[in-house]
Amino acid sequence: MNRVLPMVSWLMAALLWFCPPAFAPAAFARTAFPSSTFSSTAFSLTALPSSTFATTTTRSASEVTVVEHLRIKVPANALSVWHKAEEGSWEPWLAKQEGFIGRDLLWDPETEEGTLLIRWASREQWKAIPAADVAQVQEQFERIARDGMGQTSGNPFPLVFEGELLPQ
Repeated sequence: MNRVLPMVSWLMAALLWFCPPAFAPAAFARTAFPSSTFSSTAFSLTALPSSTFATTTTRSASEVTVVEHLRIKVPANALSVWHKAEEGSWEPWLAKQEGFIGRDLLWDPETEEGTLLIRWASREQWKAIPAADVAQVQEQFERIARDGMGQTSGNPFPLVFEGELLPQ
């Protein structure tokens, strides 16, 4: 059983990574696997419904050369606000960016963190985006989020981690 767990974890992650949202499981959570059987947190990520976010484009997964990896703090009671803020800011903006292939938004109920995996055709195209443009969209995201959370200042969904991944 100990040898099977890493393989199952890898296969589930690959399913979420490479399958279009219409074919990937809408969600897989710890409740699907008894905690006595699996202690890995890999099964606690919940994929958000594909109808909520633009997560695919016409390009294939083989065209991805780099994946932007972000984690943000998203309390359970604020999921709908996060969805609305993403839909009103990053989703339409990313769709217009040169080299953008698609993205996946996942939520971990144990840590109450959102994971964003943003696929780019090249690192150069991703990094060529002016920082001022990114800051402007981030401000729009935060404004929508603050309105939804009833806050007057700050970012309701602070960044926890920022990195990049290379598909193998």
